[in-house]
Amino acid sequence: MNVNSVVKILEQIAPLEYAAQWDNVGLLVGSSEWLADSILLTIDLTDAVLREAIDSKIHMIVSYHPPIFEAFKSLTDASTKQRTVLELVMSRIAVYSPHTALDAAPAGVNDWLASCVGNGDVRALESLESLPETEQCKIVTFCPAEAVDRVRNGLASVGAGRIGKYRLCSFELEGKGTFFAGEGAKPAVGAHGSLQRVDEVRLEMVCAKAALGLAMITLRESHPYEEPPIEIYPLLPRPQRHIGQGRRVTLDQPVTLKAIVESIKQRLSARQVQAAVGHDAPSKYQRIGLCAGAGGSLLAAAIDQGCQLFLTGELRHHDILNAQARGCTVVLAGHTNTERGYLKPLRKRLIDLLPGVTVNISKRDADPLRVM
Repeated sequence: MNVNSVVKILEQIAPLEYAAQWDNVGLLVGSSEWLADSILLTIDLTDAVLREAIDSKIHMIVSYHPPIFEAFKSLTDASTKQRTVLELVMSRIAVYSPHTALDAAPAGVNDWLASCVGNGDVRALESLESLPETEQCKIVTFCPAEAVDRVRNGLASVGAGRIGKYRLCSFELEGKGTFFAGEGAKPAVGAHGSLQRVDEVRLEMVCAKAALGLAMITLRESHPYEEPPIEIYPLLPRPQRHIGQGRRVTLDQPVTLKAIVESIKQRLSARQVQAAVGHDAPSKYQRIGLCAGAGGSLLAAAIDQGCQLFLTGELRHHDILNAQARGCTVVLAGHTNTERGYLKPLRKRLIDLLPGVTVNISKRDADPLRVM
């Protein structure tokens, strides 16, 4: 098994286009041709984890948090991060980071975290908006009924009309078209000198932006009119309910704060969590917002969507006060506590998808903070 084969599986689990724009995800260190028969999973690629990987002769590290975030202007042993990269390269250990792509993905980190608060309807707080490449635009034209098949087939030959696994997708609507042929015009139907009304069919087909130029040439060649009517509409991306950052959980049954906290502590194996109860908070909670790690950027969205409680790893002090003032209870479970538990289901998924590859969770990866 090489690195490229593992990367394909990782991108199948969490496509990189799901990641936040500011993030640095994907293969960060190594060659796609390097051996990858052993994988080490970790939240943070610390020096201790690096030593563990080298001692265990690991081929590839999947580090949830990207160990390279800011660009290097040089690669020497002048800083800890640069030394880490140098050691990885010299040891031929590849590094891949899924981070926010894995947060957003179905069955990813945030869906796992959502399972810690109870059963219910789960959807993204910030739904990812996407549009298949073949559906970026819509081409509309009008032509006589006898020319519709020729025009549709011509457009389809250059990629228009593709929706998922289907081809030649189009919409037809019959109606009346009008024109007045000027001097020198050569109308394919009708006559000069007066307003003409002709039976026409409105034909619509989706198309990729990259194919528009060729589609216009093909449409003109297959259309019987001297001046074919052509309209092009850009299409907006569509929200994906179960893909995106954060989650909003509407529980099947409302539960008390104590019950929610106990469930979180048990599922995260946390000895304690912190809570700030919102002003005029309900006795029982049913709509819960959450985000693994540092979820401050999603707090307002959660409250706006009616969440009575927001679960995350850490928040700024003033964000907590603002949440309380708006009636939202906040539960903080520790940054990596809301992430590390997902490594177990991730390991299982990789073992199932990568037969013959050894996948282990780092024994030296740990929350840097201690309760004293």
